[in-house]
Amino acid sequence: MKLWKHIEHLRNTAPLVHNITNFVVMNNSANALLAIGASPIMAHAKEEVPEMVKISNALVINIGTLDPTFIEGMLLAAKTAHELGKPWILDPVGAGVSHLRNSTIQKLLEYHPTVIRGNASEVVAVSSATGIKSKGVDSSMNSSDAVESGKELHKNFGTIVCISGATDYVISQGQIFEIQNGDPMMTKVTGLGCSLSAVLGAVLGASGADPEAIASVVAYFGISGELAKGLGPGSLQVQLLDHLYSIDQSTFENRLKICSYTW
Repeated sequence: MKLWKHIEHLRNTAPLVHNITNFVVMNNSANALLAIGASPIMAHAKEEVPEMVKISNALVINIGTLDPTFIEGMLLAAKTAHELGKPWILDPVGAGVSHLRNSTIQKLLEYHPTVIRGNASEVVAVSSATGIKSKGVDSSMNSSDAVESGKELHKNFGTIVCISGATDYVISQGQIFEIQNGDPMMTKVTGLGCSLSAVLGAVLGASGADPEAIASVVAYFGISGELAKGLGPGSLQVQLLDHLYSIDQSTFENRLKICSYTW
């Protein structure tokens, strides 16, 4: 697989990505997008989101810090993206934890997200494939435990499903990418999964719903985390941005740990 071409295309395209995301990660997500070569818009007011979706190449919706105003903006943005045929990502943070989150997710799913990205317990909660109780933002399951739920989500909504964990999975029509890049210390930095969703928005804006392109960015993000491992979570957070910006083809291809198979 020649995955580097997708990273190169993203950098050359410099897509504009509209983010409706949570207060905890706004700054980190915007900086991750800039570092990887994209441009961020961070806007959630319902009065302007249709205009923002129209001018953007992709939309990212992250439900981490919900309130009625945010929900209105999210639903309007998703509706607009769906009507315009713009690709969009749903990051169902904390799925399964509360009725508000679950009902918001169900409404958003009506607009068929191009990609759903979450940890294992979030993906299982969204799919309702089992009665397991979500731990919230931290996954209480191995990512492999959610693969069947990811398949069901793809079957029901036509969405590409990205499951984050020690091993990452990208599930699409008849194909699964399995990616083993990353470092355990990445779990000690809040919002890195949200930042991954943001940069996946960038590759959607550049390449559309291409599972191989999505897998390339998942691997790229994981490799950046491996290289950023320093004294602890604080230095990792800063160095991650540096590596998102600076990784070259040789470094990427030498560290890449990915395989694909059919299902």
